[in-house]
Amino acid sequence: MNGPFVIPVRDIVRRPGEMREFRLDLTVPEKWGEGLVAVPASEPLELDVRLESVHEGILVSGEAHTTFSGVCGRCLRDIAEGVEVEFQELFAYSGSEETDFEVQDDHVDLETLVRDAVVLSLPFQPVCEPDCPGLDPVTGVRRASDAEPNAEPIDPRWAALQDYIDHDAVAAPGPQDRDENPAPRAENTEKS
Repeated sequence: MNGPFVIPVRDIVRRPGEMREFRLDLTVPEKWGEGLVAVPASEPLELDVRLESVHEGILVSGEAHTTFSGVCGRCLRDIAEGVEVEFQELFAYSGSEETDFEVQDDHVDLETLVRDAVVLSLPFQPVCEPDCPGLDPVTGVRRASDAEPNAEPIDPRWAALQDYIDHDAVAAPGPQDRDENPAPRAENTEKS
């Protein structure tokens, strides 16, 4: 078994309590992720890995550091940001219970584990900045971050109602209006 993500564990197999640590500087073999952002192929990837022998197999834990790139979900501007993710998984010995990961030929292959951890940490709706104003719905041009938002265009089905609105006279009646203009009182004028 060969490959950059394959680590030999022959010296710690079936020796509970043994531990090895590795620092690997690799490159991403193929594009990781789909959607607005992904980690492109050949992007540098740093792995800090700790392998611990336990009774059931080899416990792999560590951190991965790389960079994703893509476009902002609001304004479609190109973005690239670092991603740091932690992972931990048990690689069981062959022949034991059914597991997703196994120690094979005294090696562990970390590619699937690291890829899944990195892809799941990518933002679903990435933005270039937390308060990105996005695109103008009318012109399609990116809004300036300090610009006043334009009034939303009026739906033509409701445009006729604009004639009935007097913007200066629209105010909720307050208590002072009720004191000055008290409601008329009804009196009983019938005689029995």
